[in-house]
Amino acid sequence: MAKAQARFVCQECGAVSPRWVGKCEACGAWNSIVEEIPREQVTKGLSTKPGRRIEFVGLEGSSAPVTRLMTGIHELDRVAGGGLVPGSALLVGGDPGIGKSTLLLQAAARLSSKGRVAYISGEEAVDQVRMRAARLGLSKATVELASATSLKDILSSLDSHDCPAAVVIDSIQTVYADGIDSAPGTVSQVRAAAHELIRLAKHRGFILFLVGHVTKEGTIAGPRVLEHMVDTVLYFEGDRGHQFRILRSVKNRFGATDEIGVFEMTEKGLAEVANPSALFLAERRGNVSGSCVYGGIEGTRPMLVEIQALVAPSSLSSPRRAIVGWDQSRLSMVLAVLDARCGLALSGNDVYLNVAGGLRITEPAADLAVAAALVSSASDMPMPANMVVFGEVGLSGEVRAVAQADLRLKEATKLGFTQALIPSNPRASKESGGGPLTIRHCGHLHDLLSLFPKDR
Repeated sequence: MAKAQARFVCQECGAVSPRWVGKCEACGAWNSIVEEIPREQVTKGLSTKPGRRIEFVGLEGSSAPVTRLMTGIHELDRVAGGGLVPGSALLVGGDPGIGKSTLLLQAAARLSSKGRVAYISGEEAVDQVRMRAARLGLSKATVELASATSLKDILSSLDSHDCPAAVVIDSIQTVYADGIDSAPGTVSQVRAAAHELIRLAKHRGFILFLVGHVTKEGTIAGPRVLEHMVDTVLYFEGDRGHQFRILRSVKNRFGATDEIGVFEMTEKGLAEVANPSALFLAERRGNVSGSCVYGGIEGTRPMLVEIQALVAPSSLSSPRRAIVGWDQSRLSMVLAVLDARCGLALSGNDVYLNVAGGLRITEPAADLAVAAALVSSASDMPMPANMVVFGEVGLSGEVRAVAQADLRLKEATKLGFTQALIPSNPRASKESGGGPLTIRHCGHLHDLLSLFPKDR
């Protein structure tokens, strides 16, 4: 048998190279190539004895439906799809200090009242975890703590008939396998450790939480295959300067994706926010130019947030674009449409855009609200009082319909809004008719400019 040759693996994206290079050709990262000695190919060691014949079954079976385990933290249960499925693996990522360990320790304390829960930390000693638990008021919870980084020791402790109902690994980058000749946190170590832990969780039926570090680009460190291996991927979003934290589901085999849970960071840990729209609009100042309330949908939840814009004269050859919480390319498109289709000279100004509260908006339904905030700031005229806005803007300036308009309008009505600017189409008119809101339809951005008479 030929001797296994060394290979070179990028620690950022997992790309394999036959030789060492300074820059990864796949992701462009510098000095991320590390030499790794792979295991021998298993195909060369297979015996001639045929394998065991597998058994196929139908889609409909006689087994009882799986009962989800509720953590008691409603925002976490919502993001997970209505509870935790036994035997599932969840990957939780986020910036350092955003609250990943705090949330999982609170969830472990809640789950400990329903069964055994193990919290294994590879970054903190047991006494350090106890200090955090005391600060959160969780010292009386029957959570089993351990500080370990050896994959062999962790598997030996969990592989039993009386295994815990839920296991937290904080974090997967600190776990190492003895049989792999590379440092902890490398691509091979993370992949192997996650594979073995997920395999054991499926076999024994316990819920597995894996904490993952985040790179400078905001993605979970390690290969993308790690996200494909788990059942659910949760990202913690938010600025540490704000008290709000957004837990977003970007992948969920047992529930809806892009579902969010909203938390508030307090002295006693993360507190649930039952009405996020009211919290995001709590500090909104009315009758101010450059402010617009956007009616959005995050997962299955309607969400009202304030979009703030500031258009100022620029002394630079390349005007500044500072965006917080929205896509920069999308802002450039809206500015270009306002210039080309509406005759507004905004591209030569400095433009600052902010989504208040630290929420990040990804759906195109915010185009009309952003355009309204930009025109309001440029004209120094506030939007009409108590008006909510949503709609997608096309390149010709038309305003297109968006999904779930009725949910957006119901949320606006619940919070006391009296007016709504929505796309002009039969579907939107049918969904919004007969309500307490005064509906104004917008078929083109010219209709938006009619709200600002001085611009006409």
